[in-house]
Amino acid sequence: MTFLNDNKATLRVILAVCMVVAGVLHFVVPQPFIRIVPGFLPAPAALVYISGVIEILLALGLLLPSTRRFSAWGLVLLFIAVYPANLNMAINHIQISGIPDTWWFHAIRLPFQFVLIAWAYWYTRPETPQLT
Repeated sequence: MTFLNDNKATLRVILAVCMVVAGVLHFVVPQPFIRIVPGFLPAPAALVYISGVIEILLALGLLLPSTRRFSAWGLVLLFIAVYPANLNMAINHIQISGIPDTWWFHAIRLPFQFVLIAWAYWYTRPETPQLT
């Protein structure tokens, strides 16, 4: 656990960068995201663009001390909110170019969402000063 605590700030930046990239991809190549939005949700394209904006804003907020905890909670909620799209992709075997539609891929991808939730949750707790 020492490695994680010693690198908490670096890992926060990595999460933020990954989320900015994911958010930008919602605008650059929206079609794969639109395709996995579950059918019971209205306006899939709008949801993809809105979630892209939210991802970018929360990622940037994660980098600022004044908004870090709020943004971390937002990312936790976002990761939970998009989980049905991941399930939809797996259950309905939605083919996305360059992404395998195999049981082993989904067996890794679906639980990884919980890693992302835990990762974001880690930043919801107040920072504690490091003892040197």
